[in-house]
Amino acid sequence: MLLLAIDTSGKHGSIALARAGERSAEDVELIATVPLTGGTFSAQLVPQMAELLSSHGFTQLDIGAFAVATGPGSFTGLRIGLAVVKALVEVLQKPIAAVSLLELCVVNSGAQGKVMSALDAGRNDVYVGEYGVPVKENQASREYISTRREFLAQAQGWSVVTPDSTLAQAAWEAGLSVSRLEPISAADVACVGWRSIQSGRAVTAEELEANYIRRTDAEMLESIRS
Repeated sequence: MLLLAIDTSGKHGSIALARAGERSAEDVELIATVPLTGGTFSAQLVPQMAELLSSHGFTQLDIGAFAVATGPGSFTGLRIGLAVVKALVEVLQKPIAAVSLLELCVVNSGAQGKVMSALDAGRNDVYVGEYGVPVKENQASREYISTRREFLAQAQGWSVVTPDSTLAQAAWEAGLSVSRLEPISAADVACVGWRSIQSGRAVTAEELEANYIRRTDAEMLESIRS
């Protein structure tokens, strides 16, 4: 099955094309990855996607499934990526894997036990995900935003995983157990997304939503007014 993955969560995004084997959640062969730079995703995403497909002899009709990073990250970037996937799926009627970047960090790390993933949220804040690996019955994960100081205090006793060098350094200086990961790309989204589809966690276009975690400035202003 041909799998198209998109990550528009940050300043630099990417698109990945992969061939996924339907017998195994681990069977994902990367065909190519295309970077999206400069943050102008609205102008780049659709043309780059079309070029990626055609350069390998495919069309949109060959896509069997989509995987998309749903956040946390840039409000504008995430909206653009999800809007494009929604539009394509409305026509093609293919399954979608909604990929949390915090969960992706945990999967990529290979860590076991109490694992805390962390992403820089700007404004001296941190996006945090708490997971137990392997997952136990009735065990819920948690994703939230905290200040950097709160994060360093809460992470005591956890294995911290992050692709952000500044967070990794701060965690190391605080005496935490920390693993710095490689930067996230759409290729990672493809691999984790295929696991989700194979485990029955695919979503429809109507169910696909961004996972901002942080409220928008407009939402925070409205909360203050009310």
